[in-house]
Amino acid sequence: MSKHQSRRSFIGHAAAGFSTLAISRFAQARIAAEPPLVERAVTEPVAIEVNARPIAAFEPRDRSRVRFGSLQYRSGLVLTSPYRGFGGLSGFRFLDSKGERFLAISDQGGWFTGAIRYSGREMTGLDNVEAAPLLNAEGRPITEKRLWYDSESIARDGNLVYVGLERVNQIMRYDFAKGGTRARGEVLPVPPGVRKLPYNKGLEALVFVPKDVSKSQPLAGTLIAFSERGLDADGNLVAFLIGGATPGQFSVRRTEKFDISDAVLLPSGELLILERKFSWFTGVNIRIRAIPLKSIAPNTLVDGPELFAADLGHEIDNMEGIDAHVTADGETVLTLVSDDNFSFLQRTLLLQFTMVE
Repeated sequence: MSKHQSRRSFIGHAAAGFSTLAISRFAQARIAAEPPLVERAVTEPVAIEVNARPIAAFEPRDRSRVRFGSLQYRSGLVLTSPYRGFGGLSGFRFLDSKGERFLAISDQGGWFTGAIRYSGREMTGLDNVEAAPLLNAEGRPITEKRLWYDSESIARDGNLVYVGLERVNQIMRYDFAKGGTRARGEVLPVPPGVRKLPYNKGLEALVFVPKDVSKSQPLAGTLIAFSERGLDADGNLVAFLIGGATPGQFSVRRTEKFDISDAVLLPSGELLILERKFSWFTGVNIRIRAIPLKSIAPNTLVDGPELFAADLGHEIDNMEGIDAHVTADGETVLTLVSDDNFSFLQRTLLLQFTMVE
């Protein structure tokens, strides 16, 4: 039996019940008191090598299966790099409409840019990858300031890029027209409720609603910020509408102890929320829910159906980023990325699925 087969067989059993080894694999991701050392953050732009190994089947137990809920598996990659600062990917956004050029952030205060290489509809690798530090207003890496490194979320409004910093619950805004990843960031004013979010369960997902959406959409021009596990009085997940015509706070119904890890707005007007949970008995679970954008307004509680769910019997890890693009054939493709927490026990995965419903 190959090393890869042994590993997938092990985590398949872990998904069905308690496994001490499965717990050790993910425990540091969700229950560690502190993240990896900040010294892993990059200090200057550098071209890096990233290697890719294909993931032939999303469910090794049934390699012929490609349909999972409302999604169909397209392809996946396990990414590795000899560059010590590669990893911790917590946010991911495409820079073009083809699903090729991308911008990602590490939770250690770093940018990653590059392009996905395809063969037909399948991903085969990454090209022209560069790492660079997130800079503050003075042009210094944000990691020089204590706790200003846990960069967990990212949103784009054209050349403007917003980054959420979880531990200090702040949002930085970068104008990529002024040097791309070399742009200097400015601190964006946020509602008082954002600053009150839990220390390590704060800002986890950002979505910008384009200004050119339908004029009947009151959230046009609004930045939506989701907490990982900031809870309201009823135990639901807190989120914020920043800027736009109707700023305020709303809640996302929390069920089955899932937390929010990222979100993406589809051209259809649906907001997809990527969620995960960790249990000592079942390991890691992830799911995707769809919430109509039109249902979101200040002081509302929103909910939506589950489109997709996976556990350790599938090729998942600590999935923290999601984005979408539409192919020339009109297919909506979701791309998910994982945060390996700079641990040899975890992996950086890049997965793609087609929405089929």
